[in-house]
Amino acid sequence: MTGPVRVAVLDDYQGVAATYADWAERLPEARVEYVRDHVADPDRLVELLTPFDVVVVMRERTPLPRAVLERLPALRLLVTTGMRNASIDLAAARERGVVVCGTRGHPWSTAELTWALILGLMRNVAGEDARVRAGGWQQEVGRDLVGETLGVVGLGKQGAHVAAVGAAFGMDVVAWSPHLTEERAEAGGARLVGRDELFATARVVTLHLVLSDSTRGIVDEAALRLMRPDAYLVNTARALLVDQAALRTALEEGWIAGAGLDVFEVEPLPPDHWLRAAPRTLLSPHMGYVSDRNYQVFYGDAVEDVRAFLDGAPVRVL
Repeated sequence: MTGPVRVAVLDDYQGVAATYADWAERLPEARVEYVRDHVADPDRLVELLTPFDVVVVMRERTPLPRAVLERLPALRLLVTTGMRNASIDLAAARERGVVVCGTRGHPWSTAELTWALILGLMRNVAGEDARVRAGGWQQEVGRDLVGETLGVVGLGKQGAHVAAVGAAFGMDVVAWSPHLTEERAEAGGARLVGRDELFATARVVTLHLVLSDSTRGIVDEAALRLMRPDAYLVNTARALLVDQAALRTALEEGWIAGAGLDVFEVEPLPPDHWLRAAPRTLLSPHMGYVSDRNYQVFYGDAVEDVRAFLDGAPVRVL
């Protein structure tokens, strides 16, 4: 590359990317620009990114499909935080000679937020906070976790960590996923049950599956109708694991007690989206992975990925 290397860091919502790694010292030949506003329109995105040699993306906030990548002639390196990003067309990138690298991550951040949502729902923390600020006091009775059933759908690293906390609260932890075995369930701190049994018996159902063709819509109308009327659904994985139309009906008609959601079909959530006014919900803005420790790893590794690429020896290539 001739001249300064231009690096775009996308979706820096909080304006903190520059503070979590030493971009200037490690990349003295680079001109780094931090983009705080989310750019959803493909034409605007292409216009923004056309001059850049390197683009750093935060998780799946900004999709980079073939139709966008084919219009970025200067692009040589893509860095995504994490080692998986379904929003990047890897085949199109390879065809164009664009190297795609990933980063490590702090594995427990999303599991911790899962418990923030579970506890917030069980004790109606947001509602009671609003009531106190409005001059009121106690109006509702909280729900206990001890002795209740926690249903974990997907028992990988995140699911197993959530399961361990559930056991510490004195919950009966059950788990299911399409390929989960009794041995793996036991190793993850849970008891294997069938899909229908999990949805029918759990007081809290929490989702920790990877989104794929086989898991898309896996929480459908039938699963939601199986749930207890006093049960909560928590999703910190991917929005489209859940049939969104069925979820809307379940909330509006009271099939379930409520839902805690950190992931949405469209992000940022549009101002007029139905979930903003949905009853019995606790919403967080896809911040499961947004923690200081995770950002230190994400952005620190991103800088090292760029450095290694410029030195001719890319690392963590996807």
